[in-house]
Amino acid sequence: MRTPVPGEPPPPSSAVAPSAPEKEIHPMLLIAVITIILAFAFTFTNGFQDAATVAATFIASGSATPRQGIVMVAGMNFLGAVLGGSAVAFTLSSLLTITSGVLMLQVLLAALIAAAGWNIGAWYFGLPSSSTHALIGGIMGAGIAAAGTGSISWGVTELLTPPHECTGMVKVMLFFILSIVLGLAGGYLMRRCTRFLFRNAKRTINKSIIRVNWLAAAGMAFFNGSNDAQKQLGIIALVLFAAGESAVLAVPFWARITCALLISLGTLGGGWRIMKTIGRRIFVIEPVHSMDSQISSGVTLGISTVAGAPVSSTHIITMSVIGVGAAENPRNVRWRVGGELVLSMILTIPITMLLSGALLFLIERI
Repeated sequence: MRTPVPGEPPPPSSAVAPSAPEKEIHPMLLIAVITIILAFAFTFTNGFQDAATVAATFIASGSATPRQGIVMVAGMNFLGAVLGGSAVAFTLSSLLTITSGVLMLQVLLAALIAAAGWNIGAWYFGLPSSSTHALIGGIMGAGIAAAGTGSISWGVTELLTPPHECTGMVKVMLFFILSIVLGLAGGYLMRRCTRFLFRNAKRTINKSIIRVNWLAAAGMAFFNGSNDAQKQLGIIALVLFAAGESAVLAVPFWARITCALLISLGTLGGGWRIMKTIGRRIFVIEPVHSMDSQISSGVTLGISTVAGAPVSSTHIITMSVIGVGAAENPRNVRWRVGGELVLSMILTIPITMLLSGALLFLIERI
């Protein structure tokens, strides 16, 4: 031990080096992380809807066993999410015009909570509700509550003035209506055509129809995975941009792969309650009915995805099944079930708007 020098102050008896101050997580970053996690959870709940809507007629018609149908749909959903591009993602990310990063993150968080809550409730009650329009309603409600109607890119001015572009909510709502009309009319026309073409066919033609069913269901599952996953990818791109983690709006590869995996896992989990509604309660479906519905729905989904429009595969397929049933025999269609489905479609956006608006006020005060 060193001998103290006279006049020198004594050393402290228990000298402890001061610890480095702990780094606090910035509130914006925390909100961004929570929102991205919720976006991933929402992707998983989308998978439940996918299992129901994409595989319902395919399985109910006897073209595949439940295990075969769900595994195939899950695999094609994954491929669609990875390879389906980003046009829909950029359409969704352009719907909000809020400039404040913090407010943008709060709006997206409220929108996702409202949409996920609606998804779970619809799944519980067996209603084929639209995840897409739950999310759109959530964005609209929270955006308007945060900064008024000016916070939403409506697209009216762009449509009415040169070069007359179809953007924003105008584009979303236009394809919302078109997809329902095309689903219903496409299913009806497909059934009329196949009834004429197969009028003298033998029962053994079902083997060929089932093969076509597999191809049609695979194509529809691919476009469904692409369209559905891109909605969450658009949200994630917007979150990263608002939080300052990305200089431009872009979809990172890690987010794309994660969404692809989650939507596939959700599909494997299955939406059996909703599948029963679409596949059995509207009318008795045979392989030819499934083929008609799958082809008309797949074409509508493909056109919408290429055009960058976030549409609802649930709405398209449900209306297609009703169209096929109406062409086969309107008296055999349980129209009451169809009415319940249409009511669910109409209620989704206004209810999620109210939910997300209320949630935004709560989030702002936390």
